[in-house]
Amino acid sequence: MPKRAKISIIGAGGNVGATVALWAASKELGDIVGVDIRINDMLPVDGRMLDLAQAGPIELFDANIKATDDYADIAGSDVVVVTAGLPRKPGMSRDDLIETNVKIVKSVSENIKKHAPDSIVIIVSNPLDAMVYTAWKTTGFPTNRIIGQAGCLDVARFKTFIAMETGFSVEDINAILLGGHGDDMVPLPRFTNISGIPITEFISEERLGELVDRAKAGGGEIVKKMGTSGYYAPAAGVVQMVEAIIKDKKRILPCAAFCDSEYGVGGYFVGAPCVLGASGVERVLEIDLNADEKALMDTSIAHVKELVEVVQSTFPELA
Repeated sequence: MPKRAKISIIGAGGNVGATVALWAASKELGDIVGVDIRINDMLPVDGRMLDLAQAGPIELFDANIKATDDYADIAGSDVVVVTAGLPRKPGMSRDDLIETNVKIVKSVSENIKKHAPDSIVIIVSNPLDAMVYTAWKTTGFPTNRIIGQAGCLDVARFKTFIAMETGFSVEDINAILLGGHGDDMVPLPRFTNISGIPITEFISEERLGELVDRAKAGGGEIVKKMGTSGYYAPAAGVVQMVEAIIKDKKRILPCAAFCDSEYGVGGYFVGAPCVLGASGVERVLEIDLNADEKALMDTSIAHVKELVEVVQSTFPELA
């Protein structure tokens, strides 16, 4: 019998990590290991994973689901998802957030290198581009096995708003984007369509621009509405990537991937359409950009470089 895939989630006690576990288990993508820290001698992730396991008989999914604070339990993982890290708090600068989360992701990555050296790593922690770089430098893994999740989420938000606007099914909406997360995202409306019909047949360029702006600010909109970051859609974006890897689907998905000559990046992790399969990022697709799109992409790349420079100056060992 074929061996089940093993998916480890670092930070599974949090909302995003726990929801990744939920989606992955319900899709029967593999066995789940939820990793998180103890709090006052308690292991809250243990309750989360036990609760999820008890949903199996109702939702009819089979998966071995384990909670732990011991990284040795991630040994043999096919995919490791990293959601660990602190959200940005009021009064905290970008540099403060980078310093705090680099320490966390660096520690996590050292343990991944030690215990799951053959795994493919998906980073969700923010600021994303800096955290993907940190994981790459710390693990020393080949660049095809270090990937950041943001584009899948941003595209999903954009598609959702188009569906709301047009009344068409989300299943028939096709879109792609480049660049960083949120404000740094580079929309490509000329590649957006509904069942092959150009989006401009249904939405004016002005209105489409408003929907792009809403997608860019999608995370902030949710924070304003409920006081915390979203987790259903971010987790779904992660699991979309996990499924493409576990099932070797060769899906084209927007991910933070290592780009060298592509888009003139010069060796940084930047959002781009990627072919995801059993070996991780199997190919980065380079699209011919028009002048406006290239200007936005260059701005996004510059911001990524700024983030990485902060990491390098604060943590010289990662330079």
